[in-house]
Amino acid sequence: MEMQQFHYDNKIVTKFLYATIIFGVVGMAVGLLLAFMFLFPNLTDGISWLSFGRLRPLHTNAVIFAFVGNAMFAGVYYSLQRLLKTRMASDLLSNINFWGWQLIIVAAAISLPLGYTTSKEYAELEWPIDIAIALIWVVFGVNMIWTILKRRQRHLYVAIWFYLATFVTVAVLHIFNSLELPVSAMKSYSVYAGVQDALVQWWYGHNAVAFFLTTPFLGLMYYFVPKAANRPVYSYRLSIVHFWSLIFIYIWAGPHHLLYTALPEWAQNLGVAFSVMLLMPSWGGMINGLLTLRGAWDKVRVDPVLKFMVVAITGYGMATFEGPTLSLKNVNAVAHFTDWIIAHVHVGALAWNGFMAFGIIYYLIPRLFKTKLYSLALANLHFWLGTLGIIIYALPMYVAGFTQYSMWQQFNPDGTLVYGNFLETVTEIIPMYWMRAIGGTMYILGMLILVYNIIVTIKRGSKVEDELAEAAALEKVTNKRTSNEGWHTWLERRPIQLTILATVAILIGGIIQIVPTIMVKSNIPTIASVQPYTPLELEGRDIYIREGCVGCHSQMIRPFRHEVERYGEYSKAGEYVYDHPFLWGSKRTGPDLHRIGAKYSDNWHFNHMYDPQSTSSGSIMPRYPWLITGSSSELDKSQTEAKMETMVSLGVPYTGEDIANAQKSMDEQGAQIEQNLYADPDFVTAYEADKKSAAEDGEDFIEMKNREIVALIAYLQRLGTDIKVDSHQ
Repeated sequence: MEMQQFHYDNKIVTKFLYATIIFGVVGMAVGLLLAFMFLFPNLTDGISWLSFGRLRPLHTNAVIFAFVGNAMFAGVYYSLQRLLKTRMASDLLSNINFWGWQLIIVAAAISLPLGYTTSKEYAELEWPIDIAIALIWVVFGVNMIWTILKRRQRHLYVAIWFYLATFVTVAVLHIFNSLELPVSAMKSYSVYAGVQDALVQWWYGHNAVAFFLTTPFLGLMYYFVPKAANRPVYSYRLSIVHFWSLIFIYIWAGPHHLLYTALPEWAQNLGVAFSVMLLMPSWGGMINGLLTLRGAWDKVRVDPVLKFMVVAITGYGMATFEGPTLSLKNVNAVAHFTDWIIAHVHVGALAWNGFMAFGIIYYLIPRLFKTKLYSLALANLHFWLGTLGIIIYALPMYVAGFTQYSMWQQFNPDGTLVYGNFLETVTEIIPMYWMRAIGGTMYILGMLILVYNIIVTIKRGSKVEDELAEAAALEKVTNKRTSNEGWHTWLERRPIQLTILATVAILIGGIIQIVPTIMVKSNIPTIASVQPYTPLELEGRDIYIREGCVGCHSQMIRPFRHEVERYGEYSKAGEYVYDHPFLWGSKRTGPDLHRIGAKYSDNWHFNHMYDPQSTSSGSIMPRYPWLITGSSSELDKSQTEAKMETMVSLGVPYTGEDIANAQKSMDEQGAQIEQNLYADPDFVTAYEADKKSAAEDGEDFIEMKNREIVALIAYLQRLGTDIKVDSHQ
């Protein structure tokens, strides 16, 4: 049999590894800064682009798409070439993939702190960047499938099945969740509203975790763990069951993020059922990974690569046991909106994704630079620092979650809440936030040790950019299944059929859940008294979105006695029909705001935004002075009509007269709020001094009715007031 010589492209792998390390440090540093903001809320006082609400999506995007995403690409580009015995089909497409992805990350790093966000979890980037993501993802997929078609290895190894499913599913999720109508170059509104938007978002959000953070890393596990241990995969049959059951079941589980909300009951129950089933394939994969190391435990004790991978797989097992558990309604009632969820998410991110990425880096760098790792001792130090960091981070967050729920739902004998002031539940868990910051510090110190170890290793080695290899050409055989060939063995040499079947498997769940919710009107009952936002309230809502308020406040009161007693009447699906996008939130660092309208005076909201500690002693909410003073406080009304016209296209019933009178309406409503603010003598004194100072300096004075704070107050005062309820506020 004639052997053919060719070269593996190591350059692309090295580039993605460098990006992984750089953005890993950046993403974790932002996360650590956010952890300290819980302890020192005014740490970045007065700097709008460094506020918590704007930095939080930067942290999640940097860790998920920059750190984990680049690690995924590095691992896929390295393993795919060797599994297929061929170079990537196109060096040009590989480089477009790399540089395009880095430009997207830079665009995110610039736009998110500036407040350009859709507010949708893990999908905050605005529409031009969404289009770029789709295009670069297609480039990656085309290059991968093209490489598969020119392979020299007939059968596709299990890792490649996971890579293909990742490509197809992420494309579907991203495109459908990101359907939005642009208003301007960096502003858009989701085409879905309220309950529908929530369902689509968490269909995406849950499965972004599944198909961006899980399936590609399972593929990498199936390649790198056997390679590092020099052992075959424990069970080929188990890998088949693992793959097909995982990709079919996972896609159904999204609604478990919306239990006890205004989502239709049937969709919630469907999500619960499939979430519980998800435990079996998930643990099947974990068992397959760990049992691959049978007979190699002596090597695990001395090899830091395997140590990282063992803890990563264990972390995957823990997170995938906890996920189905959290989907049980009685457990979800306790955990949702608390710091328990923060612990759960970070066990997956820090252990599964982080440690698997570290293991891959320590495995690949010496091979790409023809040398040994500079220091095994430093790698082991990194391992122990990281492991202890995860424990010290996660355990206090579990305690914080239980503490929050326990305090939220306690009643006195007379039926009143024991802890009626939400801040009492916040101050109680501050020690847990200190522990989280310490654990996060240990984890990032380990990452910095990795950086030093890798730099010295690279300096001592010599780069192998094009690695020589040889393999026999693939002989043509019949496409038909032979008599002694298993159906899956046949499928493994038919990549197109494999991809089509994987696509069908992931589409079924999404179609059955989402189409009825969007197409069947009776699933979302309307309420006659619910009206669209006024132009000023619409602008205020956009400011609320820009500042990331949804990251700390929910707008979804669940039908529990303690929530109704604390916040007011539970939320109804029909109240959200004009909400593009929905703002239900996923964490209560602060209280729920759905019934905040008319609870406090305009002055209270004004003072609360300027200095939260002045109205709420012990608050860990940061100040928002840029909404109130300075040139940045002027409300931009130039796009209001365009925003309303876009909303009309989405089904919001603004009339032509509403749009034509938008400026007048904003002026009148703003003037009324300004008049209300005059009730506070301190406001009058400060406002008159501001006016005098502007006149003396020859600057244009911005009337209070034209400032952003007034629009935000208008929005907050509207929340939850469309329906008449017996208020418990």
